[in-house]
Amino acid sequence: MQTYDFGSGITVEGSYFYDSRQSPIALYGKISGGRIALCEISDEKEFQRIFVIGSKTPVDTTGCALTLDVTDSGAAGNWSKGTETYPVSLKRIAGLDDTGEGKIDGAVEIPFWAQTATDRFAGVYKNTSAGICMTKMQVIKKLGGKVAQEVIFRDDDVCSAGMLMTPIYMNVEKWIEHGKDVISVNFRGGGAGTTIDYVFDPTTKKYRQKK
Repeated sequence: MQTYDFGSGITVEGSYFYDSRQSPIALYGKISGGRIALCEISDEKEFQRIFVIGSKTPVDTTGCALTLDVTDSGAAGNWSKGTETYPVSLKRIAGLDDTGEGKIDGAVEIPFWAQTATDRFAGVYKNTSAGICMTKMQVIKKLGGKVAQEVIFRDDDVCSAGMLMTPIYMNVEKWIEHGKDVISVNFRGGGAGTTIDYVFDPTTKKYRQKK
């Protein structure tokens, strides 16, 4: 979960997945005191409306599936939809604060919202001598949940990988060109930022930089 004033009344965004499916689910909601209400994004149309275009009126979180009470060590609450209700218990294992000088606690792995039919992507963030940034992107197979590849970012002078977009989960994005998935990694700098694009090479079974 990431807390920030994202506009439209949204003060929390997040990402989670079921271990058995490995498909990231985008979350948005509001925090009031120590209580958080989080709604799940159900499809691409809703994703565009909430995160890309934005709402001119405050987003309504009434009826959100997740309600959590947050403490320093984690959060607890319920996931509820229709007649189904399940308890939720979360343990805080890592944190990233990029305000001021920046601080990282624990091993920070961000599950990006971008995904393909077979893969999801996670960013490993560290506090380097040049600041906080993503030092590598993991390609994780949905079938089995194993890391199949790590794309390393060596940016010693200006630590900028994965630090462009305000929602941290959007610093790796997917788009389609000629029917093929293209994975874009965002970098801070250069005014509007820069991107490096990757495509899957069926010969090597790895993602390679798009030329």
